[in-house]
Amino acid sequence: MERQPAVRLFAEELTDCTDEFTESDEERAPSFVTLPSGGKANRVFMVGTLTNVEDIGSDSEYWQARVVDPTGAVNVYAGEYQQEAMATLRQLEAPTYVAVTGKPRVYEPEDSDEAYVSLRPESIQVVDEDTRETWVVETAAATMERIGRSIHPDESEGERAREVYDDLDVGAYHESVERALESLEVEADADVGPAGTPASAD
Repeated sequence: MERQPAVRLFAEELTDCTDEFTESDEERAPSFVTLPSGGKANRVFMVGTLTNVEDIGSDSEYWQARVVDPTGAVNVYAGEYQQEAMATLRQLEAPTYVAVTGKPRVYEPEDSDEAYVSLRPESIQVVDEDTRETWVVETAAATMERIGRSIHPDESEGERAREVYDDLDVGAYHESVERALESLEVEADADVGPAGTPASAD
């Protein structure tokens, strides 16, 4: 089966992706989340600050990590089927910059009307500040491109998003882009520790 491309996505939009679907009834058909800014994603590429990591499993290892970017935070969970990612999480200490490629998963508790989004990691790598800044710029551009396609009258990119998300306002993700880019200007004057280690987790 052909591997789906990883979409660059800010945390704020990723955690808003509460619609998960498949495009066929085949047993191994890939699942996607509907992106509020338009389009879909089976895999996501995110770079941010690892602010905590711990083994929350009882009978077996099950690791939880939290990754923060300029727009919000995403929980990452790795268990027995994500051996490579789990091995990496065992060795990491927060705070540090990481790049995560993984599949978004939507969880809806039976006793709640809310849906929660997390990442099931395929790979986790420690990166430096330059890599993180490059990702912010590229993700900002990718987000604006999706917004542009989704609001164009001749495009169908945003149709499903408008159908499944109530009160959808793609302008909110335009604001996310602005905040993310502004954060780079603020951080340019801040003291930063050794490569791969931010001065703080805030």
